[in-house]
Amino acid sequence: MRVLVKGAGVAGLTVAHALAARGAEVTVFDPNPGFSAAASWLAGGMLAPWCERESADEAVLREGKDAPDRWEAMLPGEVKRNGTLVLAPARDQAELKRFAGRTTGYEWLDEKRIAALEPSLAGRFRQALFFPREAHLDPRRAMTALREKLIACGAAFVETLPDEQDFNHIFDCTGATRIGETASLRGVRGEMLYLRTDEVTLDRPVRLLHPRIPVYIVPRGGGLFMVGATMIETEFAGPITARSLMELLNAAYALHPAFADATVVETGAGIRPAFRDNFPRVERHGKLISLNGLYRHGFLLAPAMAARAADLVFNTDTAGGHTS
Repeated sequence: MRVLVKGAGVAGLTVAHALAARGAEVTVFDPNPGFSAAASWLAGGMLAPWCERESADEAVLREGKDAPDRWEAMLPGEVKRNGTLVLAPARDQAELKRFAGRTTGYEWLDEKRIAALEPSLAGRFRQALFFPREAHLDPRRAMTALREKLIACGAAFVETLPDEQDFNHIFDCTGATRIGETASLRGVRGEMLYLRTDEVTLDRPVRLLHPRIPVYIVPRGGGLFMVGATMIETEFAGPITARSLMELLNAAYALHPAFADATVVETGAGIRPAFRDNFPRVERHGKLISLNGLYRHGFLLAPAMAARAADLVFNTDTAGGHTS
């Protein structure tokens, strides 16, 4: 079976992997090599379905709770299973209780246990929520490694669209480029930055709650931290705004004052494709199968959605229609 996958973000790569693993001859089309146009390149890489349940439907937890195992199977050694730490400044302790009331799978930590998990945060927070079953990975390492694995398995990556008539099935995983063409698909802007400092050490993602803009900080190793991310209902794709930059920096400073002396290594902004319910859809129309609408759950939900997409052409008991 010959298949064409359009798009080489996290959706396209995981679909290509699911297809190749089942014996398909895979060609991946992406006119922008090096992931330069992929929103996935700016992602946090948090595999945190219990935390996401705070603002997402039960389906996100159901489909995402085995994401660490799926990613480990694809890329052994890339997943860090250190859990997620959720904190709030003293003035926002009500936010921590609200978060707990909307989630499960956590433990309450006191100041001593916070310090034991993250010594850099010793004495800075009185209480925290710890989600021990959550994990994270570095999206850039994962995407690069997955592309290399696919090439090693015989997949072809091309920058010029081949003749679609040469393929048995076409998988459209082009994300935000479908906004305006796919019904009810909208864009949600996310902004992030990378900071570097040797004065803070973290072993796991930390979510700092705020009534208006909750922020996460994810360690990348070597003193590098990813700080994100805004969620703005707009399809403006320009550079990060001054307001967002200040809010992200203020949040990092609130977590630890040493971030005030960190260097800003990179800033970025991207458009996440989302449907009205903020849950991805896999749809089939003849030989065309689309996977879109991953919203802020790209690395969390892409493996499960990719398997569902592959099922549409490899399971003979699945025919026509669409699934979501």
